[in-house]
Amino acid sequence: MLPGFSYLHALGSGGFADVFLYEQGMPRRKVAVKVLLSEVVDENVRRMFQSEANLMAQLSSHPSILTVYQASVASDGRPYLVMELCSGALAERYRRAPLSVLEALRIAIRIGSAVETAHRAGVLHRDIKPSNILLTAYGHPVLADFGIAASLSELANDELVGISIPWSAPEVLAEETAGSIASEVWALGATVYSLLAGRSPFEIPGEQNGANELRARIARAKLPPLGRPDAPASLEAALKRSMSRRPEQRQRSVLELVRDFQAAERELGGEATPIDVAMDDWALASIAELDDRTLVRGNGGRAVAGGRRRRRSGSPSVATLVRHSSDTHAPGTGPSPEQRRNQLLTWLLATVAIVLIAVGTVATMSLIRAKPGEIPRVANIGAERSADSVRFNWADPGMTNADQYSVHLGDNPPVMQRTNEFIVDAQPGERVCLMVVVNRDGRNGEPSDQKCVELPE
Repeated sequence: MLPGFSYLHALGSGGFADVFLYEQGMPRRKVAVKVLLSEVVDENVRRMFQSEANLMAQLSSHPSILTVYQASVASDGRPYLVMELCSGALAERYRRAPLSVLEALRIAIRIGSAVETAHRAGVLHRDIKPSNILLTAYGHPVLADFGIAASLSELANDELVGISIPWSAPEVLAEETAGSIASEVWALGATVYSLLAGRSPFEIPGEQNGANELRARIARAKLPPLGRPDAPASLEAALKRSMSRRPEQRQRSVLELVRDFQAAERELGGEATPIDVAMDDWALASIAELDDRTLVRGNGGRAVAGGRRRRRSGSPSVATLVRHSSDTHAPGTGPSPEQRRNQLLTWLLATVAIVLIAVGTVATMSLIRAKPGEIPRVANIGAERSADSVRFNWADPGMTNADQYSVHLGDNPPVMQRTNEFIVDAQPGERVCLMVVVNRDGRNGEPSDQKCVELPE
């Protein structure tokens, strides 16, 4: 029995845990409860389970990562997680009939966004595969099961705790590494291949597909053709690159692979699925909507609207600025009762705003110092060249959570995105030019200077 929950029935069982359907009493809703199997509970497994709870709690604000509501220990000593109730139907569905190319790409981009966000938080999932992609009640794909996830900084001393052979990279199967960004690129590519082919990449219909046979084929990394005439050749090339035998030949990040998937969407005539990747610094709450007695005003009297531009060193703190804005009584006199009430309200609202901002900050709390309605401009676009691509990047000019970058590449239609980098495939000797505009509420700001790069012959 779990306090506050009513048992309904079992949902399934895995190697480490059972999953049950419960109804939560307050707030009333159906939830999935993952409980460790009593026979596997030891200190190492408890550590893994605690790690999963902490990691998923940190990351589950992402729209494509399974939400964790609660974690605790049952009366019999078994740890458990209370999670959003989702469906595992996708893992069965793709085996019966492969997904359409556009649907598979939409799922791939959303899950890839979740994986990239985890990587930026310093976390590897280490078990990306179709059965760990669940669907919410509204059909949105979410990444689940961070049970063998690990911090990037911990992998040097981390033991190999488990692998899913059909979607594991050769270096993982050979125990050369417990996981890396390159092996996650492989796993995501293998997962997308599976959704499109109806089988894992190195399964051969009609032949032996046991663990030993799969290991041998994966070690050779000779990827069989996808066999989908409706799939663009560029998509097949991206998947083949993601599952290159040598890690350095794969896409350099999951984000780069996701951009390949977006390019395939556009090639098929569809709109590119947005990439949801958490930025380095952002604020959950805007304090611009508070009573105007508590509006934060910077030097020159410009109102702060909330966002990601850093506060200058030496500027007054939020609390100080709020206090000064409410000091309206005449010098040498005490505040009236009404002014005291206003001051109290001001402090309460300011405290709420500060708490919300602190909770929502991923890395560095920052405030926009632009005038209300002003659209920031991107400056100083950088570029890194490789043999066959150019990676453009730029600093955040002061974006709000709703802003997007409109990326203009030559005569191509602009690409809307939230991330501040853009990778372009190019041929030796080709000249590539890029310009970026911030879009706010459907309006474009002033364009950046054009940045052009020519690849060497």
